Amino acid sequence: MLTITDLDYAVQGRPLFRNASAFIASGWKVGLIGRNGTGKSTLLRLIREEIESPASDASIKMNKNARLGWVAQEVAATDETIMEVVLAADTERHSLMQEVETATDPDRIGEIYERLTDMDAWNADTRAAIVLSGLGFKQNEFHRATKEFSGGWRMRAAIAGVLVSEPDVLLLDEPTNYLDLEGAAWLEGYLRKYPHTVIMVSHDREMLNRSVTHTLALEHQQLMITPGGYDDWMTLRAAKAAQLTAQKSKQDAERVHLQAFVDRFKAKASKARQAQSRVKMLEKMQKIAIPIAERTTPFSFPAPKGKLAPPMLELEDADLGYGDDAMILSDVNLRFDPDDRIAIVGANGQGKTTLVKSIAQRLPLMTGKRKASPSLRIGYFSQDQLDELTQGETVLDHVRQKLPKNTPESKARGAAAQMGFPYEKVETNVEKLSGGEKVRLLLGLMAIDLPHVLILDEPTSHLDIDSREALIYALNDFPGAVLLITHDVYLAEATADRLWLVNNGKAKRYDGDLRDYKKLVMQADRA
Repeated sequence: MLTITDLDYAVQGRPLFRNASAFIASGWKVGLIGRNGTGKSTLLRLIREEIESPASDASIKMNKNARLGWVAQEVAATDETIMEVVLAADTERHSLMQEVETATDPDRIGEIYERLTDMDAWNADTRAAIVLSGLGFKQNEFHRATKEFSGGWRMRAAIAGVLVSEPDVLLLDEPTNYLDLEGAAWLEGYLRKYPHTVIMVSHDREMLNRSVTHTLALEHQQLMITPGGYDDWMTLRAAKAAQLTAQKSKQDAERVHLQAFVDRFKAKASKARQAQSRVKMLEKMQKIAIPIAERTTPFSFPAPKGKLAPPMLELEDADLGYGDDAMILSDVNLRFDPDDRIAIVGANGQGKTTLVKSIAQRLPLMTGKRKASPSLRIGYFSQDQLDELTQGETVLDHVRQKLPKNTPESKARGAAAQMGFPYEKVETNVEKLSGGEKVRLLLGLMAIDLPHVLILDEPTSHLDIDSREALIYALNDFPGAVLLITHDVYLAEATADRLWLVNNGKAKRYDGDLRDYKKLVMQADRA
C-alpha cells in the first residue's frame, strides 16, 4: 500500500531522515511513534505531498488510485452545518452528487451512479451520524452551524469528515488531543474495525497498544516497523539493545585478544605474518555501535512546606457556573485529603474544567461553601495557560518573576535547567517554544510555589510518551494531593486511585475504576 525508500530530508540543515525506508501493507493499522521534534508530522506531510523531499533518489509511493485522507485543519466557523461539512469532506462523493444533478449524458450518469454505489454513497448520512455520535456530538447538534461550536469541537467535525469518507490510507496526527476519554475510547474501537490502512501519530500509550497492528518507530533518523503495539515495540527494542550490547562485549574482547597478539609478536620475524594477519582482521572488523538513548529531563514537584490536616478542601452544597443563566453543576458536595489521587471523568462539556476552576478559586462559587485551610497552596495547570505566557519574554524572564527578588542569576538559571531548559534554551522567547516545552515551563513555574495539591487539566496533550512517563514518576513521587483531568488512560491508571464523575449537571464520587467507567461509556453508546 505504501513504500518509503531511502528517504533523506532535513529542516534548516538538521537531518530528520537519513536513507530511511519502510513498507506498510494494505489494511495495517500503524502507530507512528518518536520523540517530539524527530519528524513524525513532517513524515505525514511528505506522504501527502504537502512538502517534497529534495533528494532525487528518495521515494514515497502509494498504490495506484489509492485515496489518501487526513485532517488538514479545523472546520471553519461558518453558517454550514456540522453534518454538511462532514459529508462534504468526502470530496469525490460530494462532487459526484453535485454532478449527477446536472449531467445529461446517459453514459456519464450511469458511470456516476455505479461509482456512488461502489462507495456506498447513499448511506453516508447514516455513517456520519454514527461517527459524530461517537465523537461526542448530540443528535440535535448535527444541523447546527459550525460557527456555534468552539475550535475543539470543529476539529472533532474535521476528524468525523475524514472518518466518514473512509480513504484507502487514513493519516491521523494526534487525534486524541481533541477528544475526551469517551471520544478516545470510541475512536480506539473504530480504528480497530476500520477496513483500510491507518497511519496514526500518537503519544497515547493505551491507544497504541489497543488499536494498531504495527508500530513504525522514528529513531536516530531511521524508520523501523514492527508488529504489535507500543509495548510490543518496547520489548523488541530492549531485546535488540541487549543483543547489540552482548555482541559488542564479545567483539571488544576479541579486539583486545587480537591487539595483544599483534603487540606481542609484531617485532618477531617468525610471527610477523601471523601478526599482520591479525592487523587485517582488526581493520576489517566492523565496529558495533549501540545507539545512545536520548535522555528525558524529569519533572519535579517538591514536597510542600507544612502538613495540612484532612480534609484539605471541601465544597458544600455548591452551585458552579458562570452566572444565573449559565449554571453548569449544582449541589456539589466533594472533599479531598492530603494524600488523595483523583482522576475526574466525564464527557467534554459536562463541567470538569468548571469544577477544578472553582476548587482553585479561578471561578467564584455561585452558591454554597468552599472550606479550605488558609495556608493551602494550589498548583493549577490547564491548556489555556499556554496562551498566558508573555510573548517577547524569555524562559529565564518567566523563571525570575516566580523567584524571590534578588535571587542570584546562577540560581535562576539552575531552576530553569531543572525544568528542562539548558543554557542554550534559557534565553529563548516563549513564543518560539514547542507545545511540550511550554507545558514543561508552566509545570516548573507551578512547582516553585511548593503547592499542597496539583490540579492538572489535560497536562499531556503536547508531551511525547517518554515525557508522559516522566510525569507519571513525578506525580507518584509527589507527597501532596493530585486532581487530574486527562484523556490519557495510562496516565490516569498509573497515578489515580479514586474517580470523580461529572455528568448531567452533577459532580460526585464514582465507585469503580477506569475500566468500569469505560464499560459504562461503551454500554451507553450501544444503547
